[in-house]
Amino acid sequence: MSTSTLLLMIAIVVVIVAVAWVMYRQMRAKALRARFGPEYTHTVQQYGSEAQAQNALEARTRRMEKVHIRSLTREDHDHFVNRWLNVQRDFVDDPTRSIHGADVLVSELMQARGYPMADFEHRAEDISVDHPRVVQNFRAAHAIAEREKHGQAGTEDLRQALVHYRALFDELLEGQLTENRRTR
Repeated sequence: MSTSTLLLMIAIVVVIVAVAWVMYRQMRAKALRARFGPEYTHTVQQYGSEAQAQNALEARTRRMEKVHIRSLTREDHDHFVNRWLNVQRDFVDDPTRSIHGADVLVSELMQARGYPMADFEHRAEDISVDHPRVVQNFRAAHAIAEREKHGQAGTEDLRQALVHYRALFDELLEGQLTENRRTR
């Protein structure tokens, strides 16, 4: 075999490996975008690099595979729904207290389901693995609640926070929407 033939074969193998690598990265990005939706974009912005964001999303997924997320018993479900209805009802008289109650209730529901209860950003990351479409609601509600602590959120902001908390709350109830409960 001549040197030029050997070099050509090596070049072909290198090109095939490079094409396969590029295709793998594209398929990986596409799968993560499909799974995480807006959370993918949020993570890319957070890390400033698609490769780093993809690694972070995959690390979250691996971490959450080790966590046992539990379903609620019917009694626990009903208990949480009743408490949520009280939070919503209290909004009319005391929006600030209601938002605090919603935040506490969502945290308790996460804990009851088995989510790790670290700092806020880690909780949001954990939620994003199973509920990527509503994690932005969690972040938005939390941001409004933080602004409220500094007197920078009006009643409309608090109403929007309650709507955001409710979207996450309903999702954590495993699709058993609180709205369905009220119509029975």
